[in-house]
Amino acid sequence: MILKRPLLSLLCAIAFVIMLGPVVILLGVAFTAGSTLTFPPEGLSLRWFAAAAAYRPFTDALVTSLVIGAVATLAALALGVPATLALQRGSVPGRALVENLFMTPIIVPELVLGLALFQQLMVGLHITALGTLIIGHTVLLLPYTVRVVGASLALADPKLEEAARGLGAGPVRTFFTVTLPVMRPGIVSATILAFITSLNNVPLSLLLTGPGVATLPVEMLNYVQSSFDPVVAAVSVVLLALSVGVALLTERLVGFNKVFGR
Repeated sequence: MILKRPLLSLLCAIAFVIMLGPVVILLGVAFTAGSTLTFPPEGLSLRWFAAAAAYRPFTDALVTSLVIGAVATLAALALGVPATLALQRGSVPGRALVENLFMTPIIVPELVLGLALFQQLMVGLHITALGTLIIGHTVLLLPYTVRVVGASLALADPKLEEAARGLGAGPVRTFFTVTLPVMRPGIVSATILAFITSLNNVPLSLLLTGPGVATLPVEMLNYVQSSFDPVVAAVSVVLLALSVGVALLTERLVGFNKVFGR
């Protein structure tokens, strides 16, 4: 196969190097026994993971990121799923315009969105930094939930719900027995995408942090401005492991084939 399509094989190999090369370098730097950000590593050691675990700002920021990611994801789903149902199954005037409005947070630059939220929520309404971060991340994640869940629902045949109602099922029973199972792959996909997006967000979080409240990526950015040791590489590996762990847990509990409707 490789000999028959050498150009395609070469392009695939280059793509894999571009995608996986930085990860390999990151792993090497994180597990190095040396004291600087160098590759290849000067021996293998877990010293930088221990240093990261002992650095209080990183552990506090990790907890903050997990709380914000979980709450914002649940809030985005709580708002996005009903909105998707209304757009896909209801008769919403100007449906195309409303759908485009839901996509605004990922079209507008995050720095602009963050500045607007900062002025309105923290300066205008005096909401705490943690509350503002949760609201800001919810706004940012809402388009993902609406689009992903909407795509899952759009593939479903509305006649299934009509048949359920024709057989005497009420709106609530129809939703839980027919509509929700159809939406389940989209909801799971949206949950994964939203949580990982929140966990790794920098531009929006950078403008909404406050005294004593910062997400892990922002705290890492602050750290590298004054230090050049491999601690940040170790923290990056932890973030990578969390993201991969969410995906593997989904595969274990649900299965990617079910999640993506294959």
